Amino acid sequence: MALEEIIRVKFRGRGKSYSFAANGITARPGDKLVVETSKGMELGECVEGNTTVEDSAVVAPLRPVLRAATADDLRVEEINRGREKEAFGICQEKIKEHGLEMKLVDVECSFEGNKILFFFTADGRVDFRELVKDLAGVFRTRIELRQIGVRDEAKMLGGLGICGRPFCCHQFLDEFQPVSTKMAKTQSMSLNPVKISGTCGRLMCCLRYEQEAYEDLVKHVPKSGAFVQTEDGYGNVTLVNLLRQSVKVKLDGTGDPVFHTYGVDEIAEIPGGRPAEGEPLPDLLSARPKHKKKEEEELPPEDPWTMPAMVPEFPAAPEEETAPAAPAKSRRRHRSRGKSGGQNAAPQEKTEKAEKAARSGGEGGKAQRKNPPRPVQQGPGAPGGGHPVGKKNNNRHRRGGKPRPRPEGENRGGKAES
Repeated sequence: MALEEIIRVKFRGRGKSYSFAANGITARPGDKLVVETSKGMELGECVEGNTTVEDSAVVAPLRPVLRAATADDLRVEEINRGREKEAFGICQEKIKEHGLEMKLVDVECSFEGNKILFFFTADGRVDFRELVKDLAGVFRTRIELRQIGVRDEAKMLGGLGICGRPFCCHQFLDEFQPVSTKMAKTQSMSLNPVKISGTCGRLMCCLRYEQEAYEDLVKHVPKSGAFVQTEDGYGNVTLVNLLRQSVKVKLDGTGDPVFHTYGVDEIAEIPGGRPAEGEPLPDLLSARPKHKKKEEEELPPEDPWTMPAMVPEFPAAPEEETAPAAPAKSRRRHRSRGKSGGQNAAPQEKTEKAEKAARSGGEGGKAQRKNPPRPVQQGPGAPGGGHPVGKKNNNRHRRGGKPRPRPEGENRGGKAES
């Protein structure tokens, strides 16, 4: 079988590329080449260098590459681009003059300058014979008007799709292929025309070239509503995720419905659906190898480009040995007996109680208490921080603050009652 050396060339940066015989010329992607086409000589861009293929893979007739583009060729191409912009504006004015319902999309001027091609879209047939005569009288060359569809319009003009990337038809698709809503249903997409249509208003082209991948995924996943066996029991599939190869199962039970998500290798579909009442449930999962779950997920490798922490980490200070804290009561007592010589809270309370008792005794005409309150020496020079004058009460200085037991008949002053 004979082999042929070819070069792939694309015109005007549009999606479709064509094969040409190398004709002894070596080219690399991005080089400008002058090639022979059915319309005459054209200037194109190389998208794939010299490649050897079989004759059966080439569409006949295979036309040759004439030469690599020179400086004069690039200058002629620039002049033609200026003529196309001028022709576009003139054609739009002529369309308004004739009152034609058509939309001008693009203008192409041949490399040799002997033909101008106008592309337009319209809802129906348009009689543009008078328009062609006017344009031929202006440009003095061959004029051709060609009606195209909305998909061809999007391919010529280009743009960004709803995915944020350039149009597939403008970037790499060679030919338009039929697309149906069945493809959207297979890919679990919404059947809302607004969500599955492209900018051109037709179904998105990506539904077509992704269909084969989804058809292969569907073969390994049970359909929604299928009766399956899981490690937790039997149930029905309620939701299918093709890309993740997982399903959500509603387990059988008498209480509230329980839903769990399982991988495809963790379930077994029961052929024929749910058995009739009284028939035993088949056990198909035990015959399959058990799925091993990772106990601990492996940490990802350290990324050298990870941003460092903004707050530096300092080493923890060594723990110092500290004395055990004293009981709360003793701490409060020592704070009240500070060395500053200030007034003590406890003697103040006792003095207020004694004054109230004295006033109540004087008003009622009853005998006063046998043990009147002792005077309190206050001030910065008071010994002991303001303790009552007289016999020191050792009960207040006992450990833990508990008073010692007193014999019967002895009051708080240390004297026996008469």
